[in-house]
Amino acid sequence: MRPQATTPVPLSGASNGSSPTDRRLNTLIRHIGDISMESQNSSSNIAMSPTASYGDSVFAHIVQAPEDPILGVTVAYNKDPSPIKLNLGVGAYRTEEGKPLVLNVVRKAEQILVNDRSRVKEYLPITGLAEFNKLSAKLIFGAESPAIRENRITTVQCLSGTGSLRVGGEFLARHYHQRTIYIPQPTWGNHIKVFQLAGLSVKYYRYYDPKTRGLDFQGMLGDLSSAPPGAIVLLHACAHNPTGVDPTLEQWEQIRKLMRSKALLPFFDSAYQGFASGSLDKDAQPIRMFVSDGGECFAAQSYAKNMGLYGERVGALSIVCKSSDVASRVESQLKLVIRPMYSNPPVHGPSIVATILKDRELYNEWTLELKAMADRIISMRQQLFDALRTRGTPGDWSHIIKQIGMFTFTGLNKEQVAFMTREYHIYMTSDGRISMAGLSSRTVPHLADAIHAAMTRMG
Repeated sequence: MRPQATTPVPLSGASNGSSPTDRRLNTLIRHIGDISMESQNSSSNIAMSPTASYGDSVFAHIVQAPEDPILGVTVAYNKDPSPIKLNLGVGAYRTEEGKPLVLNVVRKAEQILVNDRSRVKEYLPITGLAEFNKLSAKLIFGAESPAIRENRITTVQCLSGTGSLRVGGEFLARHYHQRTIYIPQPTWGNHIKVFQLAGLSVKYYRYYDPKTRGLDFQGMLGDLSSAPPGAIVLLHACAHNPTGVDPTLEQWEQIRKLMRSKALLPFFDSAYQGFASGSLDKDAQPIRMFVSDGGECFAAQSYAKNMGLYGERVGALSIVCKSSDVASRVESQLKLVIRPMYSNPPVHGPSIVATILKDRELYNEWTLELKAMADRIISMRQQLFDALRTRGTPGDWSHIIKQIGMFTFTGLNKEQVAFMTREYHIYMTSDGRISMAGLSSRTVPHLADAIHAAMTRMG
């Protein structure tokens, strides 16, 4: 026979002479019971809360952001199944076969690094790899630069050109008396966002003349003359992006004199040193002109293009100061910008660069490969110009061979660009900029046919 269930006997009760221990146990039992009821009620409330439902998100209100105007071109290109599609949007060098290129000298440098068993994966200092910084300054300013000899330059390793611009912009927003930076119209689209988010106000100066498809030099001088004293001015060191239009050395000298007379602060963006003309020294001449007069300036470097280290994100920011003491204090404040931003930079990419720059044999091999890339791009310009002239394409296309560097500003409008994408599966930015590095002898005729059709059928 099963025992009958019994009702628990209360342990408490002053009248029945319970002990203090019994009373404490009774209080504990009641407390546990209250917690159990609260837990059940809480669970019920959570179950009824709309934010706790698995089907909802606290980010449900967020709208889909548009694709980046440059990187979005590649997204659209990748979705196109056409076998004749051609991507001329993103600025990345391609071989004659249309393949990405890793320089032979880069592979050699990487092998040296891999074989060095003393190398470790420890953090770099906030300012980056010291050897890389020293060699980068020599590359852009010249080994015999007075500013280097006098220790008036501080150089910090950054995350390619974009990171160098951002660090420089934020430093200026914190420590410079002017908060306005003048940038060319047009310019690389990311310049605007980088400097605005760094805390600067962005204004424009005239640069490109769509009628001549060349430099609006007088417009540029006029706008810089009207800029307030001390304003920051962004200058493309060479191979202006997106137009491929650069001032002559004589024009650079006039720009320098004007800017110094108004105490305007030059901020150079050097993304294509050696990649434009094939000569590292020639492409750095505008910067060296500004440094040789003893004035101060900023220079952002990138090794994405000239060493093909796109994904390694290797760059440097150099600030030329009036004295070594000022340069030292500037560096101390740059550390305070970098530390909360990304703490310290990566080690592999700058180690590749330093390995190449410090070895005479590797350096010479790099300059040969660099010139070969620049020469191939120049050849693509000539081939495209010849193909358009052969087809009798309406218009004067001499700007294609007059412009320099990776990009050509074709002069095609949005409707013509859309037509070429739709009918010929050719992808480029909507402003008509094309990457000459993405062309080959095999694809030039296809592009020429598309441009000819756009000009004759779209007006």
